[in-house]
Amino acid sequence: MAADTVTVAADELGALAAAAFVHAGVPEGDARETAEVLLVGEMMGIPTHGMIRVPEYIRRIGLGGINCSPQMRIDRRAPALAVIDADNALGPVAGLRGLAEALEMARQVGIAYAGIAESNHVGPLAPYALRACEDGMALILGTNASVTMPPWGGAAARMGNNPLCIALPNPGGPHFILDMAMSVAARGKIRRALKEGAAIPEGWAVTRDGAPTTDPAAALDGFLAPMGGHKGAGLAQAVDLLAGLLPGGAFLTAISSWIENPGAPPRTGHFFIALDAMRLRGPDYGPAMQDFLEIITATPPADPARPVLYPGLPEQRRLAAARAGGVTLPAALLEEIRGLGG
Repeated sequence: MAADTVTVAADELGALAAAAFVHAGVPEGDARETAEVLLVGEMMGIPTHGMIRVPEYIRRIGLGGINCSPQMRIDRRAPALAVIDADNALGPVAGLRGLAEALEMARQVGIAYAGIAESNHVGPLAPYALRACEDGMALILGTNASVTMPPWGGAAARMGNNPLCIALPNPGGPHFILDMAMSVAARGKIRRALKEGAAIPEGWAVTRDGAPTTDPAAALDGFLAPMGGHKGAGLAQAVDLLAGLLPGGAFLTAISSWIENPGAPPRTGHFFIALDAMRLRGPDYGPAMQDFLEIITATPPADPARPVLYPGLPEQRRLAAARAGGVTLPAALLEEIRGLGG
């Protein structure tokens, strides 16, 4: 363990984060939910969307960019369609509400869509997918974001990185959880490199003039590179249609950057599509799913030192290890969170 890091029990870290949100004016239940989403993300190995977000969210609460006491409105448009106006709530609070709505409707009719408008940064997507899988449900979810990428062939940012997650439960565990942003690398990783004074790999981003760069500052001033070129750019637009346009919220350039305007509501949108996989496939769903995943992991590896894995397997292994042995994070971040809790 590096000298500037510290390991703390997961329950203790979650309690410290929740206390920090409560001290900032967040109701206790919402504080615990938000802390849990960020904590699970941290433990799954997604530190760019984990505990580092606690002080960022609290700073925005202080500036008025997040509403601590939202009056969320749920509009059931059909037995399997719901739209939620989050009233600028904390993103994880709105996200968990949308997840709960989608799961409840899917239990009744088999498949359901819940869209959320007027929300905030929702945190990592994998923790929501994990909850659905533990409930025996398949889940497709995504969120839009402030603009960081141009459309394919464009020379100005018009769309966000817009992560997408697809998850199916494995009754024998671990579950299949594909969680990916549409850029080669997430913007949070570039911010982390800038904070640590490190270079970024070539291919992650380009400068404002379109030149490749390994300088994180130039990358943040420029554009993220979409994964797979036009394919990643097209997927980013598809997620925005599902998360922003469909639920009647903001999309593309109407999303405000919470980095540049931390005191303004970002108007972010999210969507959750829940599917009762076991009802659809029938009683042999579990054995079939395990067979599928075993075929993947039994594939002879190109590098014997690196066995073949399926999406979500490494993250769930990290989660189990962190729950048992504690969470390692920068000591300065832990003290900042502790101080925010008074």
